[in-house]
Parts: sequence; structure tokens; C-alpha cells
Amino acid sequence: MALNVVALAGGVGGSKLVSGLAEILPKGQLTVIANTGDDFEHLGLTICPDLDTLVYTLAGLANPQTGWGRVDETWDFLETLEGFGGPTWFQLGDRDLALHHERTRRLKEGQSLSEITMHVCQALGVSVHLLPMSDHPVRTIVDTYDGELAFQDYFVARRCEPHVKGFHFAGVETASPAPGVMEALSAADLVVLCPSNPWVSLDPILAVKGIRDAVVEKPVVGVSPIVGGKAIKGPAAKMYSELGIQPSALTVVVHYQHILKGVVIDTQDEHLAPDIQALDIQVRVTNTIMTNLQDRMRLAVEVLEFAMDEYTEITTLEE
Repeated sequence: MALNVVALAGGVGGSKLVSGLAEILPKGQLTVIANTGDDFEHLGLTICPDLDTLVYTLAGLANPQTGWGRVDETWDFLETLEGFGGPTWFQLGDRDLALHHERTRRLKEGQSLSEITMHVCQALGVSVHLLPMSDHPVRTIVDTYDGELAFQDYFVARRCEPHVKGFHFAGVETASPAPGVMEALSAADLVVLCPSNPWVSLDPILAVKGIRDAVVEKPVVGVSPIVGGKAIKGPAAKMYSELGIQPSALTVVVHYQHILKGVVIDTQDEHLAPDIQALDIQVRVTNTIMTNLQDRMRLAVEVLEFAMDEYTEITTLEE
């Protein structure tokens, strides 16, 4: 049987597992729902950081050193802007800038974000079905002791320094899933929660009307973004600590306790497996750190094998 997989993803960690899944699954069997809660407007342009990281990674264009932005990037625009005293806190490379400009132009013409994303994927040779979580603007707001901050202000401009108190998603009350999102979830045999920040990468997706309810109806396997009490990349562990929660793979599982059927954790966290199983959630222990494409593919295979071992409705994976 064909295995239809839907992955929820945002950020560098999510894009790595998605690229592994894309390598091992036959064409047409992977749909990725991307976080757009960190989208923002800058220099008159609409910028979609998580969506673009996924696009560049799947197209083989991502910067291997940073995981975000394009490989072999140039910075003439930013250097010139700095000379004029313009805002340069958000790194916009010359090639990357072209995508933001074209997206903004098409949005002003009345095209939807999902239509534009499809066009960009076709132009860059990405065959994976990549969907924004919504065509409606949803903006992640970080509540800090310095006040409420737009996510990119907190994450990039302030370098995650303000102490976090909580999060909310402006506009989510009136947002609906992008075309194809609910259909993909309905047809899914498995939903994968990629190793992305729970609060600012995956929670915005799950907060869009109807998505969480659709996900709960499916077998769901997650991969912990916390390894040995630390985040591989990004501020997730810092956020946990500031919210008064011990950062660990176990607390990630607790966050998704009512969604997950199984979780993949790193070998460094094997000692947490009994506590996770006590929550009636199955555990696979393996090396979850992805340093190259082979690591991504190996982890993707283990995630799918784990799901097929645990859930009888998924019985085989086509080669």
C-alpha cells in the first residue's frame, strides 16, 4: 500500500527531517505543512522564513553552515543598505531577496500564499507537496518581561535575550487552513511532528482552525527537538527554562501528550523512555542528530519503521 505522510515542520531541524523523508518516500506520498507564524513584513517585503528554509532545503539550495538562507549567497544589497544607514538586522542575501520581492509582487496582484508557494516549488524543482499552514496572516507574538515582541524582533533583532513569559498567535482566530491542508490530513496514514520548536514552530500550525482536531484522528509520531536537555538549534531549551519547565525530551512529550502515539528520542535521553511509556506513548531510541543527508535519511527511515511497527493500519512501505 502507498503510505501517505503529512509532516508538520518549521525551522532548520524540521527541514532536515523533511528532506530525509522526501528522499525515501515515493513522489506524491509526502505533504509538508509549514509554519507561517514567523512571517513578517520588512523593507516593504513579505518574508516567510520557515517556508523558505523548507523550500531551499528541498531544492538543495540551503546554506549548509547555517541551515537557513541560500548557498553561495552574496550580500551586496545589505552592504549598500548599511552604507545608507538602513536596517540590516535581518540578513537578506541578494539571491534570497529575489524570492521575497517576487512573493510580495504576486501577493499584491491578489495571488494567495499557497499559490505562490506552489509556483516557487515548481520553479526550483521541488516535487514535495509543500503547503503553508494558512493563506491568512498569523503572527507569533512572544510575551516577554520587556513587553510583547513580534517573533522576528525577539528571535533575530533581540537575539532571544528577553525573558519569555508566553506566546500567542495574532490573527489565528480568523485564519483557516490553506487549500489542500485538510484534504492532506484526511488522506494521511501518518502525521509526523518534526523536531521543531514546540511553541513557535508547531503550535502555530496546530492553532489554525481544524488542524489539531484533524491531527488527533491520525497516528502521530514526533521527533524530540530537545537532546540531552538542550536544543540542537534555536531557543527552545531557553524558552522551556524561562517558563519554569525543565527542558527535556519528556517535557516535549508532555506538551503533545494528547496528540502523540509515539515519539523518537535521542540515545542521550534513553533514561527517559520509561517515564514516556508511562504516559501510554511508545518510544524509539536512536541517534536523532542530523549532520548530513545520510543522517536525515536514516532518521526518516527509522521514524517510518517505528510507525509501521506500532500501528497495524500501516503495514508496508512501497519501495
